[in-house]
Parts: sequence; structure tokens; C-alpha cells
Amino acid sequence: MKDEIQDTRDFLQNISDQIHYFVRDHVYSELALPIQIMLKFIFLAGMIYILDFVFKFIVNTIFKFFFDKEKFPVLKSIYDSRITNSVVHLGALNFAGYALFSVFYRHPKSFALLEIIVGVATIFVIAGLLFRALTAFRNYFVIKQDYYKIMTLNAISESVKIFGIFVLSVIGICLIFGIKGGTILGSLGAITAVLVLVFRDTILGFVTGIHVATSKNLKVGDWISIPKYSIEGNITEISLLTTKITNFDKTISTIPTYDFLTTEIKNMQVMSESNNRRIKKSIYFNINSFKFLTDEDIERLKEINLIADYLEQKRVEIRNEKESLSNNDKTINGRQLTNIGVFRYYAQRYIENDPDVEKNATRMVRQLEITPQGLPLEVYCFANDSKWEHFEQIQADIFDHLLVASKEFELQVMQVSVKV
Repeated sequence: MKDEIQDTRDFLQNISDQIHYFVRDHVYSELALPIQIMLKFIFLAGMIYILDFVFKFIVNTIFKFFFDKEKFPVLKSIYDSRITNSVVHLGALNFAGYALFSVFYRHPKSFALLEIIVGVATIFVIAGLLFRALTAFRNYFVIKQDYYKIMTLNAISESVKIFGIFVLSVIGICLIFGIKGGTILGSLGAITAVLVLVFRDTILGFVTGIHVATSKNLKVGDWISIPKYSIEGNITEISLLTTKITNFDKTISTIPTYDFLTTEIKNMQVMSESNNRRIKKSIYFNINSFKFLTDEDIERLKEINLIADYLEQKRVEIRNEKESLSNNDKTINGRQLTNIGVFRYYAQRYIENDPDVEKNATRMVRQLEITPQGLPLEVYCFANDSKWEHFEQIQADIFDHLLVASKEFELQVMQVSVKV
């Protein structure tokens, strides 16, 4: 191995010497030195380019045999992120550092300058290699469709990139100007508080990314609602500093990622996946329109099929109870049917028989606290289709019917209020 290395050095020195003597013998002495350096540089750069091109072609050709992402997801991720290119570049630069002395041993000043250039180029290639490695991880999780880990990686990768750029910049400055790293790092102690203030959002975004990923509350693609900003739509991107949400009106909202730690966020993805969406809506009735039902009212309402049996059963129960009461001719004595109570039962039976209402979920019609606008009667159930346009149609059909049906019970509607 040592003999092969020595042979390579001798070969490079021979080529360098041939260029050196050729220029010396055929070019004016004033121009000889710069032309010698230029030709040697072209020779070295060309050789490095050829080595880089050949090895990159060989490595990428080998990886093309493993394009099946189902069988080789890791190799597929590595190839797509072009990590192989960075590795080949690193090898080519390593060879350049080894060959510099053999080619420029007659020009020590040029050798020193080119050594710095190769060192800085190596730093850039290493940075690219690290960033591409993070991309490879992300590609792998995309193939595996593990979106929570993608979110964690997004938060980590952004932080690593910022930290990496800082560290590599320090190394580059030390290499170019010959400064010791400890000198630069020591001076940072005085501005630590300023750095923390400057990177506040970055730190919070990193913490938020880790929290969201580990709790698995949110991921890209989820349908969410943020009441604080009146936003409702699908998450399209979660980065270290910002999160993009595509609203249903096709606009795009951007919020700080760290808001996920402090802001109320409703994740409606589970509702979407289960294909059920809640209906929670109230009709406000004028209390002055409430009354006890007379026998004539009951006979008229018995023509409504959904409540006919209920009315007959209740009338018999009330009649039997009143027989044992004194002053049973007074309507207020004992139990009585009211128009609002019967309507509440009718509304319950109506949603129970509605084919667009989920049968295996809660179905309820209830009274809420009395307000200055009247008595709210709330319908609480779940539509069996979560698509927005279908859901709105189902909800509208239910309340169109109930609002008009309330007239049959001689009820006066005051106001309709929606609770999201």
C-alpha cells in the first residue's frame, strides 16, 4: 500500500515537473511563474473533476439497482437525498489535499493558499453531507408514512442546520485566518444573553416540534381549527419557526409554530377519518308562546305520526293521576303536557329517524339556561358524513324542518345561535 502511495506521488511530481520545465523553456521568464501555477492548478482540478465524475457515476449506478422503495427504503432515501454525491466529493477533496504537495511542492505560497481553499471546500462538503443526511431521514419516514417522526425531524433538522452553520462558520474563520477556536468561543460568553434573545423563536419552535411529535396531537395533513385566529383548514407544512395552513377558501395562513404550546387548537382529523361530524345548534323560543296543551290541541297533534303514540300514552297517564287529585278540574294541578315539551320530544324522534344522523352516536334534544333572547332548545347529534358541503346540507335540512314544524306547536322562534 505504501509503495502504491509513493508511486502516485512520484507520478504527480513527474507531471508537475514536466509542466514546470516545459513552461520555463517555452515562455518568457516574466510570465513563467503564473503560467506554471495556472497550468498545474488546471491539471489538478481536471484530475479531481474526472475522479469525482467517474466515482459518482459508479456509485449512483450501483444505487439505481435498489430503487424499489418497498424493499430498500433506506437505500432509496440515501440516493434521493444525494448523500452519495457528497461522499464522492469528500473523497475527491481528500485526494486533492493529498496531491497538493506533489503538484505544488515547487510553489510553497501557492500550496499554502490552495490548502486553505481545499480545507474550506471540505467544510462546505461536510455541511452538505450532514444536511443531506437529515433529508435522507425525512425521505425514509415519508416512505414509511410516519408523519409524527417527520415533524420531529423537521424541528430537529432546522435547529441542527442553524447550529451547524454556526459551528462550521467558526471552523472556517479559524482555518482562513489561523485563529484558535477557543478564542472565538470564549468571546461568545459576553453575548450569550443576546443570542438567546435572537434565537428565542428558534428555541421555542424546537421545543414545540418535539412536544407535538411525542404527544402525536398534530401532523401534516390534519384538519384543524384555531379559534384564536379564526382559521380552519389543513396543515400543509410544519417548520421550526412557522406552520402553514391551507384554509378551505384556498388561502394560506401562517402562524408561529410555538403557538401550538399556548393556543387552543381543535384537531378534527379524527372526526374526518371516522366520517362523523357533530351538530350542536340551538333554536331560541319566546317563553310567552309556551302553554299547556288542551284536549283539542292533543287531538290535533296526534295527527303527527312521530308523536301520536306518545301523546296517547301521556294523556292516559295524566288522566289516571288526576283522578286522585282534588281540584282536578284546574289545569295547573298535576302534570300537564306543554307545547314546548311535546315539541322537544318531536325533535328527538325526528333526529332519531333521520337517515343522515349517526345512529351509534349521541342523539339528544335538551333545554339550556334561559337567556334574555328566550329559551334555547339545543339539538346535539352527529352527521354521518363529515364532508363540509354534505355536513352543512344535513344540518340545514334538520333545522329547516324543525323551524317550520315549531309553528304546528304554536311556538314562536326568537333567534337561532350556532355553537361551533
